[in-house]
Amino acid sequence: MSDDVFLALANPARRRLLELLVDGPKTAGDLAAEFEMSRPAVAEHLQVLRRAALVHSEPAGRQRFYRLDTAPLEGVSEWLHPFERFWRSRLRQMADLLEKENLDD
Repeated sequence: MSDDVFLALANPARRRLLELLVDGPKTAGDLAAEFEMSRPAVAEHLQVLRRAALVHSEPAGRQRFYRLDTAPLEGVSEWLHPFERFWRSRLRQMADLLEKENLDD
């Protein structure tokens, strides 16, 4: 897995672009409409995502559709797996605390 994937995921705008593509391919215009930044700025974020192989673009007439490629995310998941025990423990502690507070009410 390349550092490009982590660098791409580090930016909230790029993470939002990926979220928007979960439901299927979208044009650059459709994606840009979801942001308060310029279309060229969105295009730069899409370029970073393309370099990281997280999205692919396909021409369709005069438009270009972007689609999500989840393969690089599988590498991120594999990398995160050893750390899972830390957040699972925290979630378990939070659930126990919430349950205790509900019982006290």
